[in-house]
Amino acid sequence: MHIAEGFLPPAHAVAWGVASAPFIVHGVRSLTREVREHPESTLLLGASGAFTFVLSALKLPSVTGSCSHPTGTGLGAFLFRPPMMAVLGTITLLFQALLLAHGGLTTLGANAFSMAIVGPWAGYALYRLLRRYGAPLMTAVFSGAFAADLSTYCVTSAQLALAFPDPVSGFWGALGKFGSIFALTQIPLAVSEGLLTVFVMRLLVQSSRGELVRLGVLPPGGSAGTGKKAGSGAVA
Repeated sequence: MHIAEGFLPPAHAVAWGVASAPFIVHGVRSLTREVREHPESTLLLGASGAFTFVLSALKLPSVTGSCSHPTGTGLGAFLFRPPMMAVLGTITLLFQALLLAHGGLTTLGANAFSMAIVGPWAGYALYRLLRRYGAPLMTAVFSGAFAADLSTYCVTSAQLALAFPDPVSGFWGALGKFGSIFALTQIPLAVSEGLLTVFVMRLLVQSSRGELVRLGVLPPGGSAGTGKKAGSGAVA
């Protein structure tokens, strides 16, 4: 979700920037270490960032006159874990604000928190949970991508409700209104993003199996459907 330039009160804009900063700093360190230790990851990292940029740049009209879009953050979270997506997602949002007038600089912290931080973590958490309990890879990928997309809009609804509470019903009333603005459009978009992410992951399984094994997405010598753990610190 891209909250427009200047839309949030200054105090809220600063607060979300401060809240996002530790995740982004941690992500920069993780990304730097990954590139230094595994330079062969650069191509797949770039592809993950491009996937996020293209999908999140699509502006589709919502039923209320607003706009919605996929986020594309799930794929990178599954491959490289959420900290690195905090960086890739924030870079994506920065370039979109500067080049496409999509979002803004004053709202960059809020947009990064919802799309580059909460979305990847929510999607990765569901993906990892399903894989731990033996779900096939593509089932976990679809579910995680769906969760990453939808959770982004849930957080954005909460951000807007905090900034603009309803005069009568306060935060909860505003949350219901903002949530309903996006729900009818975002649920089918989240389903579509899940299916597209599955399609891309299938291509990667065919073309980059060795890299997926190293990243722990696939187990060594196993099939994509196994739910066993593969590699140190990675869930296959």
